[in-house]
Amino acid sequence: MGQAAELLGVSVDTVRRWADAGELPTKRTSGGQRLIDGVALASFAVARNNALTEAEPNSAGSARNRFTGIITRVVRDTVMAQIEIQSGNHRVVSLITREAADELGLEPGVLAVAVIKATNVTVERDLG
Repeated sequence: MGQAAELLGVSVDTVRRWADAGELPTKRTSGGQRLIDGVALASFAVARNNALTEAEPNSAGSARNRFTGIITRVVRDTVMAQIEIQSGNHRVVSLITREAADELGLEPGVLAVAVIKATNVTVERDLG
């Protein structure tokens, strides 16, 4: 349950509520511990992400990777701005023009959405 919560970026209590409501299937071990199948968790994560994306009013673009979070740091120079967003346990860093950062009012403590669209993504697997 804890690992699923970490992967989904929510609390263990939220995962338990989803499991209790039947939204996230679990199996019990002989010791009573709840386990979540990796395939079921992946399907749930995709469905949840799709539902969140559809619910956001500014999701008119084609980018599928959207991370809502809070801005934790903004570094500006004369041309560029570095924006750091904390979304769950993920830190997203973006470089945008200073003009765009100023127009959007990006400052620490402001809620923002990082939209990520890339042509190349490297995938690694944690085998530990």
